[in-house]
Amino acid sequence: MTVTATRSRTARAPRAPRVDHEGIEQMVLIRWLFGEQQRGMPVGDLYDVIYHVPNGGQRNKKTAADLKRQGVRSGVSDLVVMEGRGGWLGLYLEFKATPPNHAATAASQREWLEKADRRGYCAVLARGLEEAKAVLRKYAGWEPTIIEQRQAMPHGTKW
Repeated sequence: MTVTATRSRTARAPRAPRVDHEGIEQMVLIRWLFGEQQRGMPVGDLYDVIYHVPNGGQRNKKTAADLKRQGVRSGVSDLVVMEGRGGWLGLYLEFKATPPNHAATAASQREWLEKADRRGYCAVLARGLEEAKAVLRKYAGWEPTIIEQRQAMPHGTKW
């Protein structure tokens, strides 16, 4: 056996680090939204009421099991806008990176969007930064949803 043959079996070339295209684009989207808020643009009003649901990522088995017991659900959309507009109660936005760097939409993600839609939320899949910006601009342009009646919650601690 030659030295080259032995080396190729035991030593592998290091893998290129995985690039999180979706995460990077989502950070750019939130930074853009903050900038729009600073410039006084209508879409910037959503900055204070949007949040990310950190459902993905690599976790060890114990952490994953703990999070599942704490209520983490598979398929929950990446971004939630906690403000009703256009007759909707809020917005669930499943964000994917710009093609060709996008990942496939999982069945659980499609099911969550359907579930949100049936419950009165605007549920949207956005492929890429520009599509997500267009969704947020359109949503921000709709009139706020007015809730006519609310029940008083007699339980819980006053905050």
